[in-house]
Amino acid sequence: MTTDSPRWLKSSHSNNGGACVEWAPAVAVSGLIPLRDSKRPAGPVLAVPVAAFADLISAVKGGAFNAFHA
Repeated sequence: MTTDSPRWLKSSHSNNGGACVEWAPAVAVSGLIPLRDSKRPAGPVLAVPVAAFADLISAVKGGAFNAFHA
């Protein structure tokens, strides 16, 4: 996937210096949300459907992954 200089964002909770995921919401007009590893900005980009990304965010906020938190 190629994008023309998207504005990448990451969670405000990501100042821990660990593994962070960034997304470029302005590119979502295509129906896809680009995601990447913040430690590898020149690395690969994964594009997921907007609805799937929204479901993931809802699941995270709802605590679906709390059992996996170290």
